[in-house]
Amino acid sequence: MSVGHATRDLRWLDDTLDRLRLAGFAVVDDVLDAPFLERARRAMRRVQQEIVSTVGAERLTRANELGVLRLMLQFDEMFFELLEVPELLTVVDRTVSDTAILHLQNGFILPSFEVAGGQPAIFQNTYHQDFPRVLNGYVASVNVLFAIDAFSRDNGATWVVPGSHQRLEAPSREYMSRHGIPVECPAGSMIVFDSTLWHAAGANTSGTDRLAINHQFTRSFIKQQIDYVRALGADEVLAHPPRTQQLLGWYTRVVTSLDEYYRPENERLYRKGQG
Repeated sequence: MSVGHATRDLRWLDDTLDRLRLAGFAVVDDVLDAPFLERARRAMRRVQQEIVSTVGAERLTRANELGVLRLMLQFDEMFFELLEVPELLTVVDRTVSDTAILHLQNGFILPSFEVAGGQPAIFQNTYHQDFPRVLNGYVASVNVLFAIDAFSRDNGATWVVPGSHQRLEAPSREYMSRHGIPVECPAGSMIVFDSTLWHAAGANTSGTDRLAINHQFTRSFIKQQIDYVRALGADEVLAHPPRTQQLLGWYTRVVTSLDEYYRPENERLYRKGQG
C-alpha cells in the first residue's frame, strides 16, 4: 500500500487544516496507490457478499441503506491498513486529538440508477450531519473518506455545503440546494471533513457502482457506533500495532466487574491520559 508521497510538500497539512476550518472540508490527492485500490475493490465486493450471507438480504433491505458495508474489519484484514495511513493519522491528531478513537469504518458500494431521481430518498442521499452536535467550536469528530473510485458528479460524488459546519442553526433546504457542491477527486484521494458539515451522497447515474470507505473519528469518551474490541475480539485487536489498538478502543474499554476495576495501572481497561 502507498501512503502518499514520502516527500509530500509539508504545506499539505497546513492547507488541509485551513480548508477544514474555513470550508469544513478538504481533499488530499494521491494518498492510496493503484495496487491498493484494486485490492480494496476486490475485497469490498467479497465482503459485501459475506455481509449479505451473514445478515440476510431482507434485514439489509429493511435497514434502508444503499450499499453500506459495516464492520469490514471482521471479514478482511486489509481494512486495518487504512488505520495506519500517515496522512489519516496526522489529520486526526491535529483535529480531534492523538487519543481519538474510531467511531466507525463503513464501506460504500453506491449503485447506479438510470436517472438522478431513480434512487430512493434515504438518509445517505439527503443532507445530514454525521455528528449533529455543535459544541461551541470544539471539534469532537472528524471524517476521513477514501475515494476508492474517482468521485465525479455523474457517479454520486459526495455533496457538501461549504461553511455549514460548526453552526448551531441548520441551513435551510433551499440554501443547501443552491450552495451544495460535489466533491470531485481522483481515486486514491482522501476527503477530510468536519463531522458537523452538512453533506449527502450524490446521485449515481454513471452505469457503474462507485466505491468509497468512510472513517469517523471522535474524542475517546464518545461511544463508538460498533464496539470494535468486542466485535473483533482481544486476539485480533492485539495482533495490530499499539496505535491501531488505541483507535479501535482498546485503551478506553468499560470495566464490567470490581476485579477489572482494581487491576494494576498497566492492566487497566481504561488507561489514563486518554482524553
